[in-house]
Amino acid sequence: MNAKNYVSLADRVFDRLERDIISGAYKKGEVLTELRLVEELGVSRTPIREALRRLGQEHLIRETPKGSVVLGITRRDLEDILMMRVRIEGLVAYYAAQNRTDEQLSEMLHTLELQEYYVAKGDTAHVVEMDVRFHDLIYIMADHQMLTDALQPMLRKIMKFRRESMDILSRAERSVREHRGLYEAIASGERDKAESLMTYHVENARQSILDACQE
Repeated sequence: MNAKNYVSLADRVFDRLERDIISGAYKKGEVLTELRLVEELGVSRTPIREALRRLGQEHLIRETPKGSVVLGITRRDLEDILMMRVRIEGLVAYYAAQNRTDEQLSEMLHTLELQEYYVAKGDTAHVVEMDVRFHDLIYIMADHQMLTDALQPMLRKIMKFRRESMDILSRAERSVREHRGLYEAIASGERDKAESLMTYHVENARQSILDACQE
């Protein structure tokens, strides 16, 4: 196996294990051994070992003499991630208003209109899909890779919680109204307003997720 294929396989194993830990497929306290994962995933120990190392760096597992113990996402982890997201996404929106292009704004508006359509239909699954796309477009507009690189690992960890909170239609309706205001601020190049509206929007999302986790 050449180095390129090895990296690709290790990445796929990491993505699979990260997703299964965050979704709860692997429960907190469950022990993952290399032998077990070899059998379950049908790959060699080398990419599994690399994936487990990365999961340890992400604090999703803890190494013990018996194997890798699943830590998952704790309440404190969730609160920290959501607060960091509030801070970073406000800055991302600021730069998006500064660096946007007409083509990007057109795609953003199309995504927003689709989200409004799905909210009206009560189709929360597609609302979530458009919500993710809407924010992804803002990251692209901002054109600040360091901010995106900081956000992406956090967003992966909270995706399950974002989906659960958006299953509440009233939150979905509020979110899409906030997106409309964000779009208008970014389209008009109002950087400070875009930052303020994004901070307000993500703070509302943070509270919605934390409330949903208590139910």
